[in-house]
Amino acid sequence: MSRAFVNESDTEAMAEVVPELPVSPHPNYVTRRGLKLLEERLAAAQAEQRQLAAAPDSPEKEMRLAHLARDIRYLEARIERAIPVDAAQQPTDEVAFGAVVDVIDPAGEHHQFAIVGEDEADAEHGKVSWVSPLARALIGAGVGDVVQWRRPAGEVELEIEAIRYPERSG
Repeated sequence: MSRAFVNESDTEAMAEVVPELPVSPHPNYVTRRGLKLLEERLAAAQAEQRQLAAAPDSPEKEMRLAHLARDIRYLEARIERAIPVDAAQQPTDEVAFGAVVDVIDPAGEHHQFAIVGEDEADAEHGKVSWVSPLARALIGAGVGDVVQWRRPAGEVELEIEAIRYPERSG
């Protein structure tokens, strides 16, 4: 059907088919940075929604507004359920939420991982969710400990070289 023949009830129907974003069953632990990022994403989505509301009506506008409304609901729920973790309360001698961990693998390569909330996770930049297999292997370990990281590609031993909590200082 040509877009010229889509009526208003069709655009409302399109908006209703936008699926909700899945919400994790885990507690929503967040770093200060993670909470700030959620708040910034919410503010950006709300600003885009306000700007788009003033634009001329079109099926594309209605679909984008439906996606934005869905994203805003998700972000509001994540912020409402956020449990900020105070880095100053974390143990200095072991890996816990909010830690940045330096490790060495069996090949002698050095890696750095930050244990963060699910919404802040970005594996490409070394930020791993606290519920990931890697974080689970690291949490509770101390400097000098060797942990087993169970991955689909096989287990890897990682030796912990350093632990720090960047949010302690700021």
